[in-house]
Amino acid sequence: MNETIDLMLAHSSVRRFTDEPISDQDLEAIISAGRAASTWKNFQSYSIVVVRSKEKKEALHVLTPQPAVLQADTILLFVGDHNRASKAAALHQANFDPKGTENLLISSVDAALAGQNVLLAAESLGYGGVFIGMIRHAAREIADLFALPDYTYPVFCIALGRPAQQFPVKPRLPQEFVVFQEEYQEQDVEAIRTYDRIQSDYAGARQKETWSERLIAQFGQVEHPETKTLLREKHLL
Repeated sequence: MNETIDLMLAHSSVRRFTDEPISDQDLEAIISAGRAASTWKNFQSYSIVVVRSKEKKEALHVLTPQPAVLQADTILLFVGDHNRASKAAALHQANFDPKGTENLLISSVDAALAGQNVLLAAESLGYGGVFIGMIRHAAREIADLFALPDYTYPVFCIALGRPAQQFPVKPRLPQEFVVFQEEYQEQDVEAIRTYDRIQSDYAGARQKETWSERLIAQFGQVEHPETKTLLREKHLL
């Protein structure tokens, strides 16, 4: 092991923060590290909106009522962005049609890679944070709040600050359930029961539902319509 791997293995989401601000120098370094992430064909199909004002955080909190939004020193909104590609098409007087799953995957993956780099860099400087994907349930209002133009959409935000609360590292699925040699190995329901027990032992009295029940709550219902509606309005679907 080394310091980088140790830091990665120590990751735990932080949702409560002190009043200590992130210095401008540290924030610049954190964002620069995020932007150094791998990106499809160097397209860099994402943008980052830095949110530090009390007014914008309060407005965001109305749409995504999570305490971390108000407590964090900085919110970074990650935007899937094909707007720059539209400008390239205009430059060359070329056709432009970014609609479809492939292009959405390109921009979403680019944003996620940058976001993970951002959080890792923040943790290396003693800060903490949490990804907030629930903003997509208010996608249209988020787009209006941050003046997102055509061919862009909100993917997630990261709340960053100095941790006021730190939980132990949450156990991941056993490696043999996730990592396979040469070909996929499908498991039976016992793998789910096993991980339910692992998560229950970790959470203890804090647990309100099992891991598998949370899976059902997410994937056992019709998708939330907001993101699809916005993607159509922004000419991406």
